[in-house]
Amino acid sequence: MELAIVIAVVVVALVFDYTNGFHDAANAIATSVSTRALTPRIALLLAAVMNFVGAFLGQKVAHTVSDTITPPSGAQGLTVVMAGLLGAIAWNMITWYFGLPSSSSHALIGGLAGSAIAAGAFVNWITVLEKVVIPMFISPLVAFGLGFGVMLAIMWIFRRANPHKAQKGFRIAQTISAAAMALGHGLQDAQKTMGVIFLALVTGGFLSQGDDLPFWVIAAAATAISLGTMSGGWRIMRTLGRRIIHLDPSRGFAAESVAASVLYTTAYIWEAPISTTHTITSSIMGVGATKRFSAVRWGVAKSIVMAWIFTFPAAGGVAALTYLLCHFVFQLP
Repeated sequence: MELAIVIAVVVVALVFDYTNGFHDAANAIATSVSTRALTPRIALLLAAVMNFVGAFLGQKVAHTVSDTITPPSGAQGLTVVMAGLLGAIAWNMITWYFGLPSSSSHALIGGLAGSAIAAGAFVNWITVLEKVVIPMFISPLVAFGLGFGVMLAIMWIFRRANPHKAQKGFRIAQTISAAAMALGHGLQDAQKTMGVIFLALVTGGFLSQGDDLPFWVIAAAATAISLGTMSGGWRIMRTLGRRIIHLDPSRGFAAESVAASVLYTTAYIWEAPISTTHTITSSIMGVGATKRFSAVRWGVAKSIVMAWIFTFPAAGGVAALTYLLCHFVFQLP
């Protein structure tokens, strides 16, 4: 019975990973597509490949995710994990439908916390605070500030360059920055699914907390997020690439480079599952503000921020209701 539930949780986790891929595909490639540095098909293929590679570059974020809650052992604990995933998937679908680039990361953590609270299980609030909540506020501010500063530096360095030649060069450079952003997305987001699968395997008694991630878990998560990326995320891509501000290649390069740097730093140094969506959106607003602050469509930005704020409690609420429904239907202890 527990093996069947573990298999079901793994399948649902990979479905979440797939939705994460098409929900967040725009994170890596929206700016490159909007500046016409890459065609949509080439951009999606590049993002899919780099997402796959990035998934193999670390496990620290995965272990942070698996440490956020301590569900009970057996069927009840596995149901907690399953309900958390379903809450995250539900919120991903809602925000994707409305074209809002919300955070799959915070949806996942919020879902796990919500289902754990409903089950009376332990939530490691210190880990949630230090690794999720604090980075949730700091990473967008850092990305905005760095985006603004890097773009100012680029404008000063190339102030005497031929504008046409400079933008052509940045359009080529965006291939590298988009690849770096997609690599960082795979490094961050694929690991979150790995962490949930690892949590399910530990809860089901198939692994111990100190074990390394099995290779099949890494490969499965990498494949699912890559396939999701290939299916695209055109609704959100329009929001990031055009509705916030019309980007030129130099600003697109700056935004992607800054976002990728923040993703690598938080994954390897802070071991924090930060939002790639928050990071790239904030860096886009930062580089856009160098034109003039009114050039950024702050009304769209406000809608995005509201989606960020509601992500954690909304995913948690859906997950809690899902757990309570399962508890009632299956008569869990």
